[in-house]
Amino acid sequence: MCGSGGARGAARLLCAAAILLAPSVAVAAQQVPPGDLDPSAPLDALPGLGVDWPDLDTPDPVPLADAVPSPQPVQAENDAGALRYTVTLAGIQALPDAAELSEAFDRQSELRQEDDEPANAARVERRIRADAELLTELLRSRGYYDASVAPKVEQAGGALRITLNAAPGDPYRFAAVELPGLEAAGAEAAALRRSFAVAPGDPVVAADVLAAGIALRVALGEQGFALAEVGEQDIEIDHRTRTARLVLAVQPGPLSRFGAIRVSGQPPFSAAHVGRIARFEPGEPFRRSRVDDLRRALIATGLVSAAEVRIVPGERPNTVDLAVRLDPAPVRTIAGELGYGTGEGVRAEASWQHRNLLHPEGALTVRGVAGTQEQLAGVQFRRNNFGQRDQVLNLHTSVSHIDRNAYEARTVLVGGNIERQSNFIWHKKWTWSLGADFIGTDERGVYDLAATAKSSRKFLIAAVPASLGYDASDNLLDPTRGFRLLGRVSPEYSAYGGSFGYGRLQLDGSVYRPLSDSVVGAARVRLAGIAGASTTDIAPSRRLYAGGGGSVRGYGYQKLGPRDIEGDPIGGRGLAEFALESRIRLKLLGGNFGLVPFLDGGSLSVRSWPSFSDWQFGAGLGVRYYSSFGPIRVDIGTPLNPRRGDSPVAVTVSLGQAF
Repeated sequence: MCGSGGARGAARLLCAAAILLAPSVAVAAQQVPPGDLDPSAPLDALPGLGVDWPDLDTPDPVPLADAVPSPQPVQAENDAGALRYTVTLAGIQALPDAAELSEAFDRQSELRQEDDEPANAARVERRIRADAELLTELLRSRGYYDASVAPKVEQAGGALRITLNAAPGDPYRFAAVELPGLEAAGAEAAALRRSFAVAPGDPVVAADVLAAGIALRVALGEQGFALAEVGEQDIEIDHRTRTARLVLAVQPGPLSRFGAIRVSGQPPFSAAHVGRIARFEPGEPFRRSRVDDLRRALIATGLVSAAEVRIVPGERPNTVDLAVRLDPAPVRTIAGELGYGTGEGVRAEASWQHRNLLHPEGALTVRGVAGTQEQLAGVQFRRNNFGQRDQVLNLHTSVSHIDRNAYEARTVLVGGNIERQSNFIWHKKWTWSLGADFIGTDERGVYDLAATAKSSRKFLIAAVPASLGYDASDNLLDPTRGFRLLGRVSPEYSAYGGSFGYGRLQLDGSVYRPLSDSVVGAARVRLAGIAGASTTDIAPSRRLYAGGGGSVRGYGYQKLGPRDIEGDPIGGRGLAEFALESRIRLKLLGGNFGLVPFLDGGSLSVRSWPSFSDWQFGAGLGVRYYSSFGPIRVDIGTPLNPRRGDSPVAVTVSLGQAF
């Protein structure tokens, strides 16, 4: 009987059970003489199991796949039996977090992921069952522990309409939330308890409990409990009262202070330099965020491929040391770029860099530029974290030849500066720089206003450039709110064929304001002037220019402002600019693209201060692609009041917003 090919699946399983209980069955079998067995006779009950033998004449239950109604005839190119379907969630619309629940379901749903491909009935059945379980678990994770989901399948034309009918029931709530041991934190206990944002009466939502546990750990670290331990969350559910009890044991440990920094592995610099990068001193109260910041800053040097920072008990009471293990990263880089710009021509640049030639963080860069309007060879030495965190020492020298419409210059430059920077790890409000440059330049094609002719002159220039900036925006590359202010000043002394001094001053300001969820309004102004010398006395390369992608879009590079009789720009001493744009984030294609209509304007004169007359305007449209490292912009502009020789269109491509 058990070996019969006609036995169904359920009968086979029970036959296997009968074999295991063969002694009991054999007792009944011995009562029938051999040869008189009737294969159609009913079997005795299995003792102790409480399960009747299956009736082989009763058909098996119909699988869900067979219960799915037959679809209308499908297109010939589909496989036989292939079904198309739509999916609807019902019964959750009235829940407070219905939108989040639907979004979580869509991310994980098998029906949603594969709804664009026809499938046979068996596959549709499997997806329905999996998604019904998924929706049930999602409801339970939000406190609906009595939730149930009943799938419903209907014929709808040539496809199936699948409805997952949810019955959430009433949400379970916490009757008690206990954090035993937290009182050992003393005066900080109350603030730590508030950081655990789950209280009696709150719904039993798994994500909220996990988030509260993480927030408590962070708060313990920020309050100085470096060695705190948080136990496992213990939740007891009472289905009768639809309540829960949460117990989370906490051992705060003592308040700690920073101790020593120990470095191991293959560090590219010493423990003393790691201490310079850290934003804390030995003896300061422990803060977990300072440890996380140190780890990120070590990676940001570019000299470390992996940084492990462990907190260990210090030698002195109530102190913790940081055990830092560093693995080195490659220190040499070869880079290159090739591009073209309106008014700048073709330009190719290549560079070689050793980022730790002089320890610590002493980078040497050798670069060269070859182009139709620019050639350059230069060497730069850069020491990051010079003296203190985010302070940089730059020393540079270069030999260049620049041939623009405005001037042609052969220049030797030697200079350096110290600057305090803002970066993605630590976005600073205040930044500054102070430096000195020594320039020798032979500039041909200088336009002499008095003689109404071009000539050549040599200049020896000493400059002391400095800057001070304040950044209250929310993002370095793509700000959406706040403002920025930046001031630059450069006292300069020119010697050779007459000695004189003059000063350059430039003020930049920008403001950003969200106009809606997808639109940001942005505005920029620039005022600049050169006082103490006439335009013709100042080297053309040191004058002010306007026009181009970083200035007034729609005009070519350096094309805005006064020109000579040949139509070439001569620069000026007084500059005023503004820019207005609307940054519209599109919801198409994952929200990674945007449009930016803009209006720019500028006025450049030979007077020493900005003139607010003779404005030239440009307008256009930009396209933005929001990549993981910042927006990539393409701006296409046109001059609104062009002059003779102005191109009708100017294009700019760069990384980051225009301002």
